[in-house]
Amino acid sequence: MAPSLSVISAGSMGSAIAAKMVKAGCTVYTSSDGRSQATKERIREVGMIDVPTSELFHRADWLISILPPSEAFAFAEKAVLWASQLQVDGGSRAERRLYFVDCNAVNPDTAKRIGNLFENSSVTFIDAGIIGGPPSDTYDPTIYASTSPSDIDALDDFTKLNSFGLKIRALTGEDAGIGDASALKMSYAGISKGMTGIFTTMILAAHSASPATSMALLRELHASQPAVLQRITAGVPSMLPKAYRWVGEMEEIAGFVGDNEGRVYEGMAQLYRRIENSVKNDGEGEGDVGVLQSFVRDAKAVLEKGS
Repeated sequence: MAPSLSVISAGSMGSAIAAKMVKAGCTVYTSSDGRSQATKERIREVGMIDVPTSELFHRADWLISILPPSEAFAFAEKAVLWASQLQVDGGSRAERRLYFVDCNAVNPDTAKRIGNLFENSSVTFIDAGIIGGPPSDTYDPTIYASTSPSDIDALDDFTKLNSFGLKIRALTGEDAGIGDASALKMSYAGISKGMTGIFTTMILAAHSASPATSMALLRELHASQPAVLQRITAGVPSMLPKAYRWVGEMEEIAGFVGDNEGRVYEGMAQLYRRIENSVKNDGEGEGDVGVLQSFVRDAKAVLEKGS
């Protein structure tokens, strides 16, 4: 029997995961409370069922949280209240095992704080980290999951969802527990998104010196680091519309790394905030976004010509 799930929220990742599961025969709930008209349309297109936020646990055994990092803890606090109300109301669903899966890009300390919210509740907490972009017909990100040793059987239950369109990997082994899936996510994103941040920072710095410096950088990368230039043409454009989400993620990674080296990621957060502001405030082809788009266009042309 296909499970029923609630997914918050119906952004690009949440809606794509929901679409996979709906296609596999699952019933997937969400809530458009406080969301944009575009989100409401996406919910209809995917085939999710829109219900009030407070009913998400009433309708499904699994509640999967996919939110900007800054919203993760506050949403979990609400979920605990909904679950407790479900126990008060009684009924058959109150007697079933409920799961809260936190898939947000938060550092391990934040994941543990969220997990602690559910300690005395009827809900089993699973810490999860999504590695990769939104799923499609030909691609699936990997969802790594960990939990407390006392709830290790919950990971077996979670991996059963692999039969319904997901790609879940249980993170087990020596000392594995809540926070480890988030630590993996932080480590991976710190490398992948950190590299995109380095590319972006140095392109903007070179251009601020002079357009000639920027073009010389492009040509030298093509001559000595063509793989880096190729990665720039793929990674920088896809980053621009997501920069606003990456601000909080870099802040979480800074906390994960620690006070000293973590300052690198505090700087990355400032960079992505700068890009976010350019996306919002600069016209087409202007400001920082215009500089980056121009560099990428020139890089693609050089790569295509091979000279």
